[in-house]
Amino acid sequence: MSPKRKLKVDLVIPIFNEAGVVEKTHAHLREVVDSLPYDFKFIYIDDGSNDGTADTLRKIADADPRISLLQLSRNFGHQAALTAGMDAARGEIIITMDGDGQHPPELISQMIDLVKQGYDIVQTQRLEDDRGMSFKKWSSRLFYRLINVVSGTHILEGAADFRALSRAALDGLRSMHEYHRFLRGMISWMGYASIILPFHEPARLAGKSKYSLGKMIRLASDAIFSFSLAPLYIGLSAGLGFFILAAAQLIYVLTLWLTGNTERIVAGWSSLMAIMLIASGIIMILLGFIGVYVGYIFQEVKRRPIYLIKGDKQNGE
Repeated sequence: MSPKRKLKVDLVIPIFNEAGVVEKTHAHLREVVDSLPYDFKFIYIDDGSNDGTADTLRKIADADPRISLLQLSRNFGHQAALTAGMDAARGEIIITMDGDGQHPPELISQMIDLVKQGYDIVQTQRLEDDRGMSFKKWSSRLFYRLINVVSGTHILEGAADFRALSRAALDGLRSMHEYHRFLRGMISWMGYASIILPFHEPARLAGKSKYSLGKMIRLASDAIFSFSLAPLYIGLSAGLGFFILAAAQLIYVLTLWLTGNTERIVAGWSSLMAIMLIASGIIMILLGFIGVYVGYIFQEVKRRPIYLIKGDKQNGE
């Protein structure tokens, strides 16, 4: 890179129903990045908003030639919107962040410096505060512990989708085309040189989180079934356990017959029914796990796009 040319940095920011917030987010971002000696570009992705967010983003884009606006045809989800923005990124360093103000722009300078030092991935980590243990925090902690146990990929607890990627790391990520995306796991799986940057999460600028319980469950499902075969092994282990119990029962009955203690053999349908019901339940659960994997395979082999663009507004090209 010549001394006169500025390093190109793309900020990828997915937005969903953040009217009244995105203006504050962009103003804060500009306040921070305008003081840095880099060539910044803002890539906003409207993930099918229906509250006027798209109109607000167009107004902001008209006033700032560094903005590229991508509008998805519907709400494809946070991970798909991030993917759309990263596909459009052309910078040498790419920083992904949320548009609600909870990813502090003040860390951007430090993230860029770390990439310049040779790290391909700068992964931020939310530090726990002292405001008590909410259901979201409890479930998040449980999820990370579970995924780290059942998968072969270690995923940092408290990891956020606020990270910096080198061009090489982004190209590696873009070569992974799976439909069900859990970017935190995919990025961790790649194995590029990385460093953790902890931060305290500030409060939202306004509004409330759009990440509902249903969306969190779907993300957890994508993570577990995309990165682990553990559910299948659970069913296999349970089946093996019942086989061992059945063998033990057979040996016990044969021992009573051989020793002449047949009077101790009591015909009992209750225990038999209990075993049958438990075994049947395990079989049904295992079939359910297999069905989920088959469903994931079905969606993958159709090769549908991860997202569709309704329209875009590209300034400063």
